[in-house]
This record gives sequence, C-alpha cells and structure tokens, in this order.
Amino acid sequence: MKQFRNKWAVPAALLVFGIATLAASAGSAADMKTITVGRTTSASGFHIPSYIAMDQGIFKKHGLDAKYVSMSGKALLNAGIAEQIDYVPIPGGGSQAALKGAPITYLVGQSLISQWTITAHKSIKTVQDLKGKIIGLGRPGSADYDEADIVLSKNFGMEPGKDYKVISFRGEAERIAAMINGDIHAGLLTFPHAAKAKLAGFKVVLKTGQYLPRIGGSFWVHNDYLKANRATAKAFIHAMAEAAEYMESNKEGSVDVIQKYFAMKDRREAEGVWEEVFDQYGPDLPEALVKSLFSSRVKRMMAKNLWPKDKPLPDLEKFVARDLLNETLRERGYYLQRKPL
Repeated sequence: MKQFRNKWAVPAALLVFGIATLAASAGSAADMKTITVGRTTSASGFHIPSYIAMDQGIFKKHGLDAKYVSMSGKALLNAGIAEQIDYVPIPGGGSQAALKGAPITYLVGQSLISQWTITAHKSIKTVQDLKGKIIGLGRPGSADYDEADIVLSKNFGMEPGKDYKVISFRGEAERIAAMINGDIHAGLLTFPHAAKAKLAGFKVVLKTGQYLPRIGGSFWVHNDYLKANRATAKAFIHAMAEAAEYMESNKEGSVDVIQKYFAMKDRREAEGVWEEVFDQYGPDLPEALVKSLFSSRVKRMMAKNLWPKDKPLPDLEKFVARDLLNETLRERGYYLQRKPL
C-alpha cells in the first residue's frame, strides 16, 4: 500500500531471483504442508489477497496445501481459538479475545484501509453537497454507520440528524435499491457494491480509507500453532506478501479472482473494484494501526462494562509476531516498519 509501504530496497532482478528460489524450495507435492484458512461466508474486500493466494497458486508455490473453511465471522473466531482453523482473518474479534486472554498472535496483514465509500447521485459533486440530504447507513454502532459518522463529523464537521438525515438499512443491496428509487440521495457502500452502483449511474463522493487507515482481514493464529509450525507460518507470510504484490501488478488475474468471489456477472464491476483498491493492500501490521484496532475495541468493551474505564492498554506488541513478520518481509527485500539503523 502506497501510504505505508516503502519501495523495493533491492534491484528487481534480485527480487525475481529470490522469488524463484522460494518457489524452488517449496518442494514436491509430498512436501506440501496442509493448512486451513478461514473465509467468511460472504466475500470481503478486506480478504482479496487471500483469494488471490488461493486461486492463483501462490499458496502452493510456497509449499502450502491450503483448504478454506467457510463460516460466519463469529464462528471463525471461536474455531480459531479452539484450534480448529489455522489462519483466521478476523482482526476485530481477535483483538477483543486477545484482551480477554485468548492465546492468539497476529501474523500478517491484508488490507490497510477502511473499505467503505459514500456513493451518491451524480448531482452531488462534493461531500459538502450532502448537507440536508438523506444517506443510507447501517445501524448505529455497526461499522457501516460508525465509519461514515466518524469521517463526516471529524473531517467535515457534519453531524447525523443535524446536517444530514439517516435511514438505516441492514444490507448494501437495499441501499442501492433505495438510491435507484430516489428514497435516499447517497449510501455507505463497500467497494464491490460501489462498483455496482457506478454502473447504475452513481458516483463515489468519498472513500473512508482516505481518512481511516486500518488493518482489515489481518490473519492471526493460535499461539500453540505458531510455536509448533513456525516455518509453515513463515511460508504463509511469504504467500500473503506475494499476493498483495500480485494484486498491484497483475490487473487481469486479480480481476478474474474478484469477479469469481463476488459473483459479478459484469466484468466491468470487478475492474471497478480493482481500480479502487489495487494498491491498498500490504502484509504489514503497522504499530499505529494495531493500536488503533485495539483502542477501538476497548471503547466498545467499556461501553458494555467489559473493560474498566481507568485500565490502560497492555503492551500490544505481545500480540504480534513482529520478529517473524519483519524477518520474512526483509527476505523479500523491503522494510515496512522503520529500517533499523
């Protein structure tokens, strides 16, 4: 991701050699390590690199025989803690579980931005034009309400109920239908649904990711698994890093994967998604974004009396396999955290 990722620190030719060496070291089919990878029941824009790693043979290239386990986010969380799934892409639920004592460690990132947009009728040219309009959001307290509220209030001084009206919809498809019917002027949509809306004549007015960097879809593992399978976990990091690189450099192959996982009949929708997010992924887990993830979760826990209001955050780096992540990424020729002196 351009916001966080430094350019290659070594020549491209050396990188090609290094990647080829990694592929050669993957070994024969008999040497493949079987792993289970969590997947939400509906496709997520946060998880596109893992879809690419699976469908474009990147996991296999790194010696991993990866099998999907598809469940709801809550079910994936519980299965990961129970050691029934190896790699779990549920960072929010994982952070709360970790704070409550679950023995899990964050391994590698996927998305580094919020992936919501405010998509509106073409007559709305700027964010300020939303004043006095009706916006379709989710329910208060959910991500598809809070992220619009935070961005509009903090960056544009616009408050719900005062500067714009809100109608809550459970799903994004319902918001698009309401936009088409003229019941609302704009809606909060993820990039895939925004691509559908654009084909219907609407436009993206705001991307929350420009104001809310965050780690989405980051994978964590059980501590016992990491201890017993450090080499396999390292290969998984390599695969996810290469998948993020693939997303940025290979449009056609990435669009194939997006079209498949989001069940898009019109390839233009998938191309629209790629154009919005192709350079917004990376394997890093920036310390500031880890802190933001845990801090936001603590606020929710406080509201439910699950975290004492005067209790500070613990040392969050104990929840991140920082040494293994940095070691692996440096083998690929670049530094995502600050380069050591």
